[in-house]
Amino acid sequence: MKKVLISSFDLEIGGVERSLINMLNSFDYENYDVDLMLYSHTGDFMNLIPNKVNFLKESDDYRTIRMPISSTFKNHKYRLGIGRLLARRKAKGNGISQMQYMWKYCLPYLPKVKQKYDVAISFLWPHYCVTEKVDADIKIGWIHTDYTKIDTDVEMDIKMWQKLDYIVAVSEECKNAFLMKYPNINKDILVIENITSPELIKKLSCEEVNDFNNDENSFNVLSVGRYSDAKGFDNAIKALRILHDRGYKNIKWYVVGYGGEEEMYRKLIKENELEDSFILLGKRTNPYPYMKKCDLYAQPSRYEGKAVTVGEAQILGKAVMITNYKTAKSQLKDGIDGYITELSAEGIADGIEKLYNDSELRLRLEQNCLNSNYSNESELDKLYKIISK
Repeated sequence: MKKVLISSFDLEIGGVERSLINMLNSFDYENYDVDLMLYSHTGDFMNLIPNKVNFLKESDDYRTIRMPISSTFKNHKYRLGIGRLLARRKAKGNGISQMQYMWKYCLPYLPKVKQKYDVAISFLWPHYCVTEKVDADIKIGWIHTDYTKIDTDVEMDIKMWQKLDYIVAVSEECKNAFLMKYPNINKDILVIENITSPELIKKLSCEEVNDFNNDENSFNVLSVGRYSDAKGFDNAIKALRILHDRGYKNIKWYVVGYGGEEEMYRKLIKENELEDSFILLGKRTNPYPYMKKCDLYAQPSRYEGKAVTVGEAQILGKAVMITNYKTAKSQLKDGIDGYITELSAEGIADGIEKLYNDSELRLRLEQNCLNSNYSNESELDKLYKIISK
């Protein structure tokens, strides 16, 4: 039986983490012995880890990666704390680069993983733990986003990518964007889509929720995602203001999520006098009842690899609207099982107005989603093919 390690940061609520949970729940445990290494044993998805996974003990050293720097010192991890400080100074406010430099300066003080593996998978960038601290015959790193939109230290990144045997992208467009940024990476890059479980999603969608508008006169838009620049919720707020100014005051927009931009969003909501119409619901482990109840699922992102939540909304037979980010056309078939609109506040408003007024189009999108099979557990066969070499 092949011994497999899967590593990631934590299980806070997010698309990558949901994708990881779906993959773990779909894995072939008859033929593979799987260890899961999380740097921090935190997050609302922790209780969703399947029993068949060997969940490795938390490391006090790796846990510091997700701690505030001050807490690192309080826990007497002085060398790691100094490494974090050096990374912050080097990055000059760039959070992405800070993560890279953190690994650079802290790697010498992080312990090696003792177990030898046939395959080690790093599920979330940066992949330094697997490349530098794990002994494995095959090393794989996952790509979940459009790397042309991320300001990284390219030279450092290339050295890291070259130490992997395979790179996995969640969509063909995600792969192409990666190759645009790193054209000289001479590694096999496979496309393995985010795993979805229609049966589980439909089951969870039946849970009752009482903090969602049931007013039959309201048209309820829903989004799910981190409160971050990438997800574009600031444009969504501006779009709702435009729609209200056009007379569509019965449109409400709900967002399930959390993140560092929340204060800015609340300020923007107040400035646009949308306190009763643009509603931040906060963290929800189970977003599916909200998806089931909404009139339209919207993804106003600036960039994505492949948004897990869009596929989940389609599974529930929802009309879906996404912005025209670079990888959008890999997400859905425009006009068939979803609608792509211009990536701007005005474009988002136009898209929602179109779907609000064209009930026949909305119904057609819903029916096409219900008639489609979004189960894709067979995607894991591509991974098994690598592992079995």
